[in-house]
Amino acid sequence: MDPVEALDEIGFWLERSRSSGYRVEAFRTVARTLESRSAKTVRSLVESGRLRDVRGIGERTATVVEQALAGDVPEYLADLREQGEGPLVPGGETVREALRGDLHVHSDWSDGGSPIDVMARTARWLGHEYVALTDHSPRLKVANGLSAHRLAEQLDVVAEVDAGLDDFRLLAGIEVDILEDGTLDQTPRMLGRLDVVVASVHSKLRSDRRTMTRRMLGAIDDPHTNVLGHCTGRLVEGARGTRPPSQFDAKAVFTACAEQGVAVEVNARPERADPPDDLLRLALDLGCLISIDSDAHAPGQLDFLDHGCARVAGLDVPLERIVTTWPVDRLLDWTHARR
Repeated sequence: MDPVEALDEIGFWLERSRSSGYRVEAFRTVARTLESRSAKTVRSLVESGRLRDVRGIGERTATVVEQALAGDVPEYLADLREQGEGPLVPGGETVREALRGDLHVHSDWSDGGSPIDVMARTARWLGHEYVALTDHSPRLKVANGLSAHRLAEQLDVVAEVDAGLDDFRLLAGIEVDILEDGTLDQTPRMLGRLDVVVASVHSKLRSDRRTMTRRMLGAIDDPHTNVLGHCTGRLVEGARGTRPPSQFDAKAVFTACAEQGVAVEVNARPERADPPDDLLRLALDLGCLISIDSDAHAPGQLDFLDHGCARVAGLDVPLERIVTTWPVDRLLDWTHARR
């Protein structure tokens, strides 16, 4: 098989299993190194025994390249495929089968680790019909958030990548910060050019209940908002430690979501698992739509949807209420309905 494809697929399986970034980067870096060289040059390096002289190529990555060029599936890749058989967590298979897309995905334009085209091609490989690219907005400087100018440039790239993929839609989107006054951290003109807007709180998460409620209601009232992202901001595990959920009037917030047609996100990242089950049940009781999203920052994390699907299946959420089960035309009719 193609050695670059083999290296990238290894990166996928490692990311999916939440391996260390160092391990993943070793394979993805070699993939990009070889991608910049002709196939003839790579084969010559292998045949002459000089492959391991290339900076960054070690014993394991070299073995992967050599076995791929010999016409075999590299042993390491075969092992990872076997280990990755089946869902990440059981119980959500029926929901996952019904999903058509993902409305919360990041690229290396903000704080993701891979180019836009790699994220899109991986989503298509996984069977998605669409995915929304939702890099961060400018206020989140730590995540290299996109100014209006950079976002406009990204829209051209999104259109180009989308045009090159058959039977798949790459949607233009953003994860926009909800500012302290409840407004959205991007110009209305740019928000109006997007297919999907996920609005999330990323700062002052320990604000008092009244302040946070007012802030979230302001964002929900904005006609550009389609999805309320990771609404409590909690962290339940992971390298960043834990963080308690924000305090807000959940009944008021979810009632507003239901009235405005804003979906409540089930954020499938295992360290978030947001919202908690009690709040998700409340959102459902109040008539909210649901969007199961991966919040992927790397290709392998696109499969984190399994975690969200298992949670939703355990709460008997009607599939019709999950916007990411809708075909793309219906989805876009919904995202543009209030604009």
